[in-house]
Amino acid sequence: MRQIPFNQFALTGNELKYIEQAIHSDQIAADGLFSKRCQTLLETELNANKVLLTSSGTAALEMAAILANIKPGDEVIMPSYTFVSTANAFVSRGGRCVFVDIRPDTQNINEQLIEQAISDKTVAIVPVHYAGISCDMNIIMRLAQKYNLLVIEDAAHGLFSDYQGQALGTIGDIGCFSFHETKNYSCGEGGAIVLNNKGFVERAEIIREKGTDRSKFFRGEVDKYTWKDIGSSFLMSELQAAFLYANLEQAQKIKEKRCAIWSAYYQALKPLENKGLISLPVIPDSCEQNGHIFYLKTQSAEIRGQLLAYLKQNKVHAVFHYLPLHNTEMGKQYGEFIGNDQHTLETSRLIVRLPLYFSLQDAEVKHITKTIESFYA
Repeated sequence: MRQIPFNQFALTGNELKYIEQAIHSDQIAADGLFSKRCQTLLETELNANKVLLTSSGTAALEMAAILANIKPGDEVIMPSYTFVSTANAFVSRGGRCVFVDIRPDTQNINEQLIEQAISDKTVAIVPVHYAGISCDMNIIMRLAQKYNLLVIEDAAHGLFSDYQGQALGTIGDIGCFSFHETKNYSCGEGGAIVLNNKGFVERAEIIREKGTDRSKFFRGEVDKYTWKDIGSSFLMSELQAAFLYANLEQAQKIKEKRCAIWSAYYQALKPLENKGLISLPVIPDSCEQNGHIFYLKTQSAEIRGQLLAYLKQNKVHAVFHYLPLHNTEMGKQYGEFIGNDQHTLETSRLIVRLPLYFSLQDAEVKHITKTIESFYA
């Protein structure tokens, strides 16, 4: 058995062909043929109003923070159990993070705790769809409407997952995706912003093009472009878009394979959960997932460390995940945790993520599950 890595990016066969086409198109900067193909595909498959490719998922969140007009002192509600970009995008605009606890079943923000965190300084709620499993968006959207707040979905894990039949990233005012190499569909680095609120589209194009109306110029809508707003170079190159398009056109195949691996893990490890030795993911009836992450939770941090070491000894690279943001120096400086931390730190101490990627073989999945069974035996 080879050393089984934690992740490998998906290759579907057309990546080099499309990159070569992009090179011979004489445009390797942004918004060429493959960027437009990716954006059109995503708009169609997600039934989304407007999708713009970005240089990363972080860039999409940073654009969202600008569109939300975050100012010094503004508060943004989010889980502490998330990647640092979720917070940094708003902190960099002067915002303050208001962290609330997560649910122990989905590891998503506990929707029942959001209202108590809302103040007269709150501008937005940022639900993070952990492992591609949706937050309870009905409650979140009702709270946003009640208090006139924006909802910015951090759907970095959630492309082609659904909540009550609606694609993640298309429910709130803005959705943000990542195409980092650890994601289901990737181009090394990259992202996309989904503009569900039509009022954001024109300004988003300007922000994404260094604060200029360059997009209008290229469409022939103005005879010259100039500085119109704050912004940056949030664009994805054509070479990345070409690679990404090869992934996206095989999205259903990739999703089916990843979900099959996820199910194989779940079925093999369910007896250990039945014995009370581990906890497995929960997928609410309202959610359709995309097979992004398979994780288990151990009974203690000590057991977690022993299991990771045992897997490593048996040529399996498994990992833990986020360290709670509210416990970091930056989190304490730029945010606060509202209520009690019942599950955030505990999840961080207990979670184990198993290898899950498009090229993972059935025999490797079996080796991984047998190794875990052997550990607990």
